[in-house]
Amino acid sequence: MNPADQIKQFLNQFGKFNGLLIGAVLLGMVLYSSGYVVPPGHRGVIVTLGKVSPGFAPEGLGFKAPFISSVYNISVKQMTRTVQADCYSSDLQQIKAELRVLYRVPESSIVKIFQDYSGDAFDSLIFPRVSEALKEVTALQSAEQIVKKREEIKTRALASAKTKVGDLLFIEDIVIQDVSLSKELETAIESKMVQEQEAAKAKFTQQKAEIEANTAIIKAKGEAEAIRVRGRALQDSPGLVQLQIVEKWNGISPLVVGSSGQGANILLPIGGAGRN
Repeated sequence: MNPADQIKQFLNQFGKFNGLLIGAVLLGMVLYSSGYVVPPGHRGVIVTLGKVSPGFAPEGLGFKAPFISSVYNISVKQMTRTVQADCYSSDLQQIKAELRVLYRVPESSIVKIFQDYSGDAFDSLIFPRVSEALKEVTALQSAEQIVKKREEIKTRALASAKTKVGDLLFIEDIVIQDVSLSKELETAIESKMVQEQEAAKAKFTQQKAEIEANTAIIKAKGEAEAIRVRGRALQDSPGLVQLQIVEKWNGISPLVVGSSGQGANILLPIGGAGRN
């Protein structure tokens, strides 16, 4: 075989090899483009030539039309965002609140959230509703009440925000991490709270003293009444003294006999007599 034929044969073999290589590469690209993986805690939204599929793709491995379809993963886990919200109290004091909002996207809203809010509705839907709800609640309370009743403010704001958002998203909780007031207002509220605590302490001390005094009076009245009843009983029944002496007699014979002055003999034992 002459050199020209050898070169021609080599080129033919090389061309076949290139064809097989290109075919394998194209096949790999098709297979790679047709498969997708949705990670745990997410759901996939399939978009084909700009059109969103009405159903979502579950987590795990799946297949789609190669090259013309794309899969966007949307988290269905509980998410947390920390934001700052400004509001006013009923006494027109500016309040700056730091909030931590816990929310999640339900499966039924995944496609709509992707279409209407590009997959993240917090900034455009949740935060405006939460801020609006907080403003409505704080507008009914004074700055002092907002500081004291933080948990109540949070509960009412959470309920209002859930109503405003509806079922499109689930707001799990709102945590008021911090409430900032002007320095002068903070000082005034703190001073008032200290005065209220001192007044409550003084009232408690006064009530305690009154209870103790009333208890002493009741006790004294009881003792006086007991003495009065006992004295009347002795007047009406002189023999009661003898009965009490008999009841308390220790078995030692008395050495002295006395008289009560009314004809009744009284036995008066002398302590120690008759003992060895």
